[in-house]
Amino acid sequence: MYSGVKSLINRGQKVKGTVLLMQKNVLDINALTSATTATGLIKGGFKVAGGFTNTLIDTYTSTWGRSVAFRLISATSTDGSGKGKVGKKTYLEGLVTTIPILGAGQTAFDIHFDWDSEMGIPGAFYVENNMQGEFFLVSLTLEDIPNHGTIHFVCNSWIYKYTYYKTERIFFANKTYLPSETPAPLVYYRQEELKTLRGDGTGERVEWERIYDYDLYNDLGSPDKKASLARPVIGGSRNMPYPRRGRTGRKPSKKDPKSESRGDFFYIPRDESFGHLKSSDFLVYILKSASQNLVPQLRSIVTLQLNNPEFNSFDEVRSLYDGGIKLPTNILSKLSPIPFFKEVFRTDGESALKFPPPKVIQVNQSAWMTDEEFAREMIAGVNPHIIQRLQEFPPKSKLDRQLYGDNTSTITKEHLEPNMGGVTIEQAIQNNKLYILDHHDSIYPFLRKINATNTKTYATRTIIFLQNDGTLKPLAIELSKPHPQADSFGPVSKVYLPVSEGVEASIWFLAKAFVVVNDATHHQLCSHWLNTHAVVEPFIIATNRHLSVVHPIHKLLLPHYRDTMNINALARNVLVNAEGIIESTFLGGAYSMEMSSFVYKDWVFTEQGLPHDLLKRGVAVEDPTSPHGLRLLIKDYPYAVDGLDIWAAIKLWVEEYVNFYYKSDAAIVQDSELQAFWKEVVEVGHGDLKNATWWFKMQNRAELIEACTILIWIASALHAAVNFGQYPYGGYILNRPTKSRRLIPEKGSAEYDEVSKNFQKAYLNTITPKNDALTDLTILEVLSRHASDEQYLGQRNEGELWTSDTLPLESFKRFGRKLAEIEQKLIGRNNDESLRNRYGPVKMPYTLLYPSSEEGLTCRGIPNSISI
Repeated sequence: MYSGVKSLINRGQKVKGTVLLMQKNVLDINALTSATTATGLIKGGFKVAGGFTNTLIDTYTSTWGRSVAFRLISATSTDGSGKGKVGKKTYLEGLVTTIPILGAGQTAFDIHFDWDSEMGIPGAFYVENNMQGEFFLVSLTLEDIPNHGTIHFVCNSWIYKYTYYKTERIFFANKTYLPSETPAPLVYYRQEELKTLRGDGTGERVEWERIYDYDLYNDLGSPDKKASLARPVIGGSRNMPYPRRGRTGRKPSKKDPKSESRGDFFYIPRDESFGHLKSSDFLVYILKSASQNLVPQLRSIVTLQLNNPEFNSFDEVRSLYDGGIKLPTNILSKLSPIPFFKEVFRTDGESALKFPPPKVIQVNQSAWMTDEEFAREMIAGVNPHIIQRLQEFPPKSKLDRQLYGDNTSTITKEHLEPNMGGVTIEQAIQNNKLYILDHHDSIYPFLRKINATNTKTYATRTIIFLQNDGTLKPLAIELSKPHPQADSFGPVSKVYLPVSEGVEASIWFLAKAFVVVNDATHHQLCSHWLNTHAVVEPFIIATNRHLSVVHPIHKLLLPHYRDTMNINALARNVLVNAEGIIESTFLGGAYSMEMSSFVYKDWVFTEQGLPHDLLKRGVAVEDPTSPHGLRLLIKDYPYAVDGLDIWAAIKLWVEEYVNFYYKSDAAIVQDSELQAFWKEVVEVGHGDLKNATWWFKMQNRAELIEACTILIWIASALHAAVNFGQYPYGGYILNRPTKSRRLIPEKGSAEYDEVSKNFQKAYLNTITPKNDALTDLTILEVLSRHASDEQYLGQRNEGELWTSDTLPLESFKRFGRKLAEIEQKLIGRNNDESLRNRYGPVKMPYTLLYPSSEEGLTCRGIPNSISI
């Protein structure tokens, strides 16, 4: 705390400081492509630090002299009105080339402030940019303040010309205060900065603003382009609830006033955008370029010029990773000018379409076809948290009977018991041996609409048996489609059983494909997009609107928000938008976001933490004698076993941190900023669920610890588990098809004959076609990669400067060491061949929850945030 500082600094004394600025973006996208304008705006809406900064640094002696002004603000002395005294303007001086704190791509400047005893101890500063272009302010460090020492100001913010702002740009020292403990001279500045970030809820946002506000998902369609691109507003109603997104304030579309118009530029608060020396600029620009330029070209080439829209054999699919698709020179020349084509596809002469081999086939190219691998991926694949224990038989439905009829499963004991080794259904349920992968209720309401398009599919239920060796065995698959007369008549269902030989074995294999198509769609729309990306965004908005940068919970959560609003805005532009990648290549088509809205109705924040999730799904039971307070019923459950270790480490770190700043439960209730933050998350950010009784009341430390742990878990480990395995598993489209185009053939039909004569061709004609497969591979590879400067769990971009409090710093170091120990434990588990579910028939160890990673396509690593 600041206290008693009179006469600490002699009148007229100069206080030396060092200002760090970011140089021109290291990626230099302007140089890599010619797709930029003079202001540094990449076509398509991505902002980077343009040539401005380099020019500034090269000519600092003539330009910087009186172009950037700083004024210190006292944390201990007031100006008579209660506000901290503001010092005189001071300007940058000489360039500093070598100092210990200088990071890659940064440039340092000396600065000297006039600061006397009447001014006290600095606690904040104003910065004023008098130039035309922006620059990235990294930090300010004040040295040798008498009887106080060094003060660090961590900034990491873009600074535009001062005339662009309605209020002055202010930054605070790395002190941490609850609102009631804020030094009196800083209270006004703390409150005013939050008002600035909240804005007034009006107007269209522009690039340099930092305003955080909410809106509905009304920007997915483009009705002004054509009627088929119109999409309903998602969120704001009981029928289609959804989390809120960041508000941009763009004008309504002409043909649908409820929808927002779209354009190349999309607003996000300036400091949420890529461009802070981040190689994800490069990665995400590839994604955008691939989505908007490369994919349409590929579709045209494959369909029209190669005249070969289908894969003809599994070998042809595998050739994508071996020799690639050979393209004639004239076609290759059409692809080459597309930005980043060579980065997306490794080209070798005319072998343009060559992808890295997915891990799932790197050791064994056919093991993915086994029933064991099919079931193993339910607990060790890219969507490992859907499987549930079967606690009643037959499985029931929660769908409204008046609307959808009786959706009780038609699977019987006679279907299952012959393959259960003498165990009865009752015994299996009593001994926790039966499990279900249930993709029935989430898709059935949309089946009639989906099947009216070129996509044909079923709602699915898969019954799984836990064997004595710990592996899972599929017993039956139920495929259900709407009754031909009406939904209210209930589904038409058929049950398929495992067969190892003949045409019926091929039919069983097709049935498994429909299960995987549903799983891949649910994964992408719900497990990945909705349950990580979309649900976190309202927390980011509320944090910035109500928790000051000096608030301890803001500091705790900040690393776990990095780049999420940016990647979400990109997703609304090219991934989940009308006719975007998800609609084009996955099962749901134009109804995709509606399907995720239907699932969001049952989303419960308090159940998103791993222990609660495992208990809810019945795959674990409470056990006080176990290390994590629960016992897994599938002991060799890689996602759960590894995840519980990560969860416990996160919770311990959060617990130590929260208890340091909040000495009692009363302090939680009395924290005005925290209460405003939580109230807005519940009532606005997730406002469609505001009447749910399960929300934390935020009345004690236990609730705050659990809420922060859940949020960090979602943004880090959960996202890692469902994201970075996308290409390793789904890059082999045969293993995880994303679409189905025809139903199971009936005996006596031409399609049935095709299955018996040429199963591979029949399978390929049923699942994702070549065009969509190439699109999927292109996008999944980008989404599964780590950037070179990614920040992983247990790391912070600011080093040790994010707080001046010693005990939280020490606790964070312990957290990092604990994660390193966990990683070694996970490596040991993967070396234990008795744990068959950890590597399976494909010999692919479960590495998705290893905390660390290198750059690239690694199938491991837990970034702090949802950054891709």
